[in-house]
Amino acid sequence: MTALSSQARTAASQRWDVVDIARGIAIAAMILYHVSWDLSFLQLIATNILHIPAWRWFARGIAGSFLVLAGFGLALAHVRGFRQRPFLKRLAKVGGAALAVTLVTYVAFPESYIFFGILHCIAVSSVLALPFLRLRPGLTLAVAAFCLVAPRLFTSPALDAPWLDWLGLGASDPVTNDYVPIFPWFGLVLIGVAAGRLLPSRPETLGLAGWRAGNPLFRILVWAGRKSLPIYLIHQIVLLGLLSGVAQVAGPSPTAACRQICLMQNGDPALCPSVCSCIVQQVPERDLWQRLMAGKAAAEDNTRISRAAQQCMRESPPS
Repeated sequence: MTALSSQARTAASQRWDVVDIARGIAIAAMILYHVSWDLSFLQLIATNILHIPAWRWFARGIAGSFLVLAGFGLALAHVRGFRQRPFLKRLAKVGGAALAVTLVTYVAFPESYIFFGILHCIAVSSVLALPFLRLRPGLTLAVAAFCLVAPRLFTSPALDAPWLDWLGLGASDPVTNDYVPIFPWFGLVLIGVAAGRLLPSRPETLGLAGWRAGNPLFRILVWAGRKSLPIYLIHQIVLLGLLSGVAQVAGPSPTAACRQICLMQNGDPALCPSVCSCIVQQVPERDLWQRLMAGKAAAEDNTRISRAAQQCMRESPPS
């Protein structure tokens, strides 16, 4: 081993502020996504972000960044050799947190609870990635590529059994609020492992590993990156609690309320968006829609909505 590689390995084994900053940015992006998801779920906004491709890709990008960083951190943590005790301690924390997420979401959302989300994937992938800590990065990247394309090659209805859902090779996705199966996502963990194996051999590692955050914003991101697990576990409980209180006071957005009422009365998903857009322009008062949703609307409220709906149907009749 050359002096440079020994020095680089020593630097690589230390905590990297730049990695913590990247993880902190991912945490901030996750919070932004969940604020939007909560607003949509509680109907405080009319938009259903699950139906917007850009938001879906944003969520996948966030999950992917966490997995790449998990693989990268795993490689750096064991760059001088496998450290069993720290590994098992971290695995217990992540695995325990994943179990807690499953239990809490099973109580809160029994029809769509999280049984294999991002934490489950990180825990299982950390174990699966152990052999790759000593393999050549090129081989690791080849296996990563296989994992990424596997769902396109091996998807089969025969793998739709619930006990195989964690693989991600079934013909249909299960109903769950967070689904990060091994295929293709383990491929991103392996990309992180390969990067963590390659960087210690490069001279640039010394400067990258030794850089320390001085900017206040960077220091906040470093802190968030180092506290990513508790932030992940707590933030959604806080957000849902706060926004549920807002929803109780403000009620659903007029457009969301109109669409829900429209679907209950007509059952035509294609008709409701356009008609409700027109109706809400004429009847924008949020408190009126809140009364309608609560079944406390006065006769004049119903009359006003009915007249607006009739006018909108005349102006833009369904095709």
